[in-house]
Amino acid sequence: MASGGAGEKLVLLGRVVGVHGVRGELKLESYTEPRTQIFRYQPWRIRSAAGEKTIEGCRGRAQGKGIVAEIPGIADRDAAAALVGTEIWVARSVLPATKPGEYYWSDLEGLEVVTTDKVSLGRVSHLIATGANDVMIVRDGERERLIPFLPGRYVGDVDLEAGRVTVDWDPEF
Repeated sequence: MASGGAGEKLVLLGRVVGVHGVRGELKLESYTEPRTQIFRYQPWRIRSAAGEKTIEGCRGRAQGKGIVAEIPGIADRDAAAALVGTEIWVARSVLPATKPGEYYWSDLEGLEVVTTDKVSLGRVSHLIATGANDVMIVRDGERERLIPFLPGRYVGDVDLEAGRVTVDWDPEF
């Protein structure tokens, strides 16, 4: 998660992982579900070591296990190759609202994590997908805890307005 202009929250949706063909098409890794959904959320803020640029009008298609994208202004393989490694971010405001009990990872990052006994465990640094379930990485400056994000089992109340996640977790673990 990052901030854009005027404190706007940005969400990482994917990255450029390669080139496709000779006409400037790019291979993308998309973090959206389904993966081609990335094209519905624009404009993109693409970020690389060279800087940041806002682009709109990107289109693409699924191909094999990945997706192929066409980006305005990228017309040849060399221009496409220069973008490999670039991250694709969008404003949080362009993403659809979540249903009750669903959360974007970026909305959970930074929230305070407390036990059911009101013991603070730190803040959500980030989340990771393990295959079985998502895991919150909670840091307090001294420790790092990996807490399975399993509502009803370990995760109780998620209060975005109060900035807090309540967990059923042993502070010593």
